[in-house]
Amino acid sequence: MLGSKMKSVKRLADTAEDADLYHEFNASLKFDYYNSLLVNTMDEEGNFIELGGEFPLEENEHFNKLPVNTLMSAIQVPTNVYNKAPEILNGVYMSEALNDVFISNFQKDPTLTWQYFGSSTGFFRLYPGIKWTPDSNGVVSFDCRNRNWYIQAATSPKDIVIVVDVSGSMKGLKMTIAKHTINTILDTLGENDFVNIIAYSDYVRYVEPCFKGTLVQADLDNREHFKLLIDELQVKGEATVKKAMKESFRILADARANGQGSLCNQAIMLITDGAMEDFQSVFEEFNWPDRKVRVFTYLIGRDMTFSENTKWIACNNKGYYTHVSTLADVQENVMEYLHVLSRPMVINHDHDIIWTEAYMDSVLPNTKEVFKSKAHSLLLMTSVAMPVFSKKKETLSHGILLGVVGTDIPLLEVMKIAPRYKLGTHGYAFLITNNGYILAHPDLRPLYYDGKILKPKPNYNSVDLSEAEWEDKEDSLRTAMVKGETGTLTLDVRAAVDKEKRPLFLKNDYFYTTINETPFSFGMVLTRGHGQYMFFGNVSVEEGLHDLQQPDLTLANEWTYCETDIDPHHRKLTQLQSVVRYLTGKEPDLECDEILLQQTLFDAVVTAPLEAYWTALTLSAQGVDEGMETAFLGTRSGLMRVIRYAGSEKQVGKKFLTPIDKENLFTVDHFPIWYRLAAENKPGQFFFYVPQDGVNKGRNTFVAVTSVTVTEGKRTALAGAIGMQASLDLLERVFFSVTKQPNDTDCSDVDGICPLSCESIDVNCYLVDNNGFILISKDRGDVGKFFGEIDGSVMGQLLKSGLFKRVTLYDYQAMCKNAHHHSSGAKPLLSPFYGLLALIKWFFSNFLVFLLEFNICGLWHNDYVVDAKAVYHASHNKQKKADLMQPCNTEYPGFIYDTSIRETNSIIKCGRCQKMFVLHQVYNSNLVMLVVQADCDCSRQYAPITLMPKEVKYNATVKCNRMKSQKIRRRPESCHAYHPHENAKDCGGACGISISLILLFICLVTSLTLR
Repeated sequence: MLGSKMKSVKRLADTAEDADLYHEFNASLKFDYYNSLLVNTMDEEGNFIELGGEFPLEENEHFNKLPVNTLMSAIQVPTNVYNKAPEILNGVYMSEALNDVFISNFQKDPTLTWQYFGSSTGFFRLYPGIKWTPDSNGVVSFDCRNRNWYIQAATSPKDIVIVVDVSGSMKGLKMTIAKHTINTILDTLGENDFVNIIAYSDYVRYVEPCFKGTLVQADLDNREHFKLLIDELQVKGEATVKKAMKESFRILADARANGQGSLCNQAIMLITDGAMEDFQSVFEEFNWPDRKVRVFTYLIGRDMTFSENTKWIACNNKGYYTHVSTLADVQENVMEYLHVLSRPMVINHDHDIIWTEAYMDSVLPNTKEVFKSKAHSLLLMTSVAMPVFSKKKETLSHGILLGVVGTDIPLLEVMKIAPRYKLGTHGYAFLITNNGYILAHPDLRPLYYDGKILKPKPNYNSVDLSEAEWEDKEDSLRTAMVKGETGTLTLDVRAAVDKEKRPLFLKNDYFYTTINETPFSFGMVLTRGHGQYMFFGNVSVEEGLHDLQQPDLTLANEWTYCETDIDPHHRKLTQLQSVVRYLTGKEPDLECDEILLQQTLFDAVVTAPLEAYWTALTLSAQGVDEGMETAFLGTRSGLMRVIRYAGSEKQVGKKFLTPIDKENLFTVDHFPIWYRLAAENKPGQFFFYVPQDGVNKGRNTFVAVTSVTVTEGKRTALAGAIGMQASLDLLERVFFSVTKQPNDTDCSDVDGICPLSCESIDVNCYLVDNNGFILISKDRGDVGKFFGEIDGSVMGQLLKSGLFKRVTLYDYQAMCKNAHHHSSGAKPLLSPFYGLLALIKWFFSNFLVFLLEFNICGLWHNDYVVDAKAVYHASHNKQKKADLMQPCNTEYPGFIYDTSIRETNSIIKCGRCQKMFVLHQVYNSNLVMLVVQADCDCSRQYAPITLMPKEVKYNATVKCNRMKSQKIRRRPESCHAYHPHENAKDCGGACGISISLILLFICLVTSLTLR
């Protein structure tokens, strides 16, 4: 499957290079194209606007039900790029040749999703074409050159040291531009790159002191950490850059000598408003004559006094010089360094295929809907991409990168390598990168709720395998997989199901191997006792088809019984429809899983009598008890039979087993919760629990389920699970009727309350499951809660006596509230007059921002205005930071009842009173009954026992070591850092500045007025 994707990308690259070879640049070219932002847009007179012609769109199942045009591609251009610039028009015209290849690729491999060409000039050709949606401000900020697939394909791995000037001369807008430049550089780095940041004035300091003298992996976590620190930088003192440059060269030299970092490209990024010192001695000592380290310089601000010196630094160290005078200049100028680093690869014409880390496509219009509809662990995708070079001989030494072609691969498709039914109840498959980061794993949780908003976590694609498989204390599994080995491993693990509340002790067998021609490794887990045996039965197709089409039967629509994504005509078929059409001969060309179909037909025939039995119960004289709502059965083949006893108007649990109830259905990444819980209990022993999710928010229903097994000799295989769902009213009626002694009970020999009733005010009665959660209590508000929260004294005694055991679980993907306290940003606004003046200045700075963007007001020093703006925003931003959620590690308890203890009783001393309680196990279930004396309050002596997770705190040393520790990783095989024919003289130049006298006069008047 992955091989066909690589072939598709190779065809795109070849076509783009050939098209460029025969295209002559025409500066006066006139050419209309479909701009994806403007298509289907009309003016007031009803005519299509320029670049916005009629572009037919049709909703397509294969592309997440987005309206697309599968007959042609469309062009997206960022807002900051002129969409009719000569280089854009020529590039779009040249790349028209890709349209036929896009369509041909899709016909050859219908599982392909988005195909694209990202141009080095900034435009993005996407197939199939879509209508692009700008943000709420009408801005298209998406720039293909910022995407990981573009950056990784355009350059080899790199070690970067960013050196930023924080002297007093960088005050105001200069510092704002410098910070934006650093953040933009950080956005061009990926997990195969390494980075550090040094700030200098009259002394040198590391932005993160913990990272002193070393390079850290530029994964998403570290990049975001650097951005927070950059935001806090303050200017002070005079600039002495020589020491900072020496320190930067030492870091890179040490990394080379010690085999650390990327062991490929190395570069220093110097960000300053002027370099006055003589650097020749530094370069002679550390970098000449080999020039192994490239130096890129970014001159910040309008002052050009030191431009020649700053340019000399870059040109004599195989780098590139740019002048960044406004915030609008940053993006384009930062991108230049990528083109320089790509030169050796381009000149050598090495078409390395790259695979990106996992990422979430957040630019498509229906992202929010996809978030809600899919398993979060399978939202991610990877891209396979390849660089496109100019093959023209006259520009060969310049190493011109035309762009990057690629295609997206949903990781869901890769995970189908291991069909769900073959993995057993608790089994699963997973993928990791060469850096040990998770691509796909059922325990990966890339999203979190910020209030009611579902967002990606800051570190969602840099979650290490050891953080999901945390029982692998020695990292044995991770190390073997990162090294690309093939093998097996067995681990005893603590797992948790049902919102991570219910601990399970499992013995897992891990099987792993590398995926050829990719940096990925594939792992598969089988749990002992599940998945070891499969049983088969023979039934005729005719008999199976008859029972398969009964109205109470459904199949797991996320499983692949038949491949419906190959032929476009099959995409609207459900899996059940595709199976029926295949078996009846109506669609003989469908590719179906014969083993799964055999199991499904057998299960349909064997379970068919249940439908008649359930129907007979409904029609019988006694009927079913009031409150009984649903009976259901699920089998190992993903087949389900469901009967609803109550009408929809009477149902309490209306959403149970409906399409939105993902937790209780067979999905591509898990068996239903009730199935997994039943599997851990003996057949015939019912597992009762109260669902605690979106389908049972009122906690007014319960589920009872048991497993069904098939045994032959000493071999046993799980066939399925059967159960019922009902309202709690039903269970309460039964419970309180059987826990009441008759009024004529002989109480002569009883010392205490007699006759005893759970409805009495003298006792509190509870039904508690094996994990300590309450099913029944006199107070309905207790239902679903952990018993320790209601009565810490009794739960403490149960733990002390060993009836319940505490199990410590860990979450290395948690989100915690930011504990940092920030000082107020309002200090400079103590004077009301100063505050008013600052706000006026802030307003004018926004009103005249277009003057600044075009660098016209060269003599207007708006430091006070910028400071006021910074203070105004800081007071709000810092307020928000205190409430920010950030990644953290937590530990939390789980509890398990010791089933070997049938009953017990005890007395708890609580100050002036004593509390007595009795526990009795409910046979053939996972429940215990607790009767507790009600008139003795022990809450002062015994605190509640909660399931609240606690953040794992690390002292400064441990935290630092964790941040900079570098686990074993496998470096990419190729590196292109040097080519003897590279034209290093192409090293940038200064932009000319022109001043409009009228606008200059406005700026001066405004400046004088505000001062």
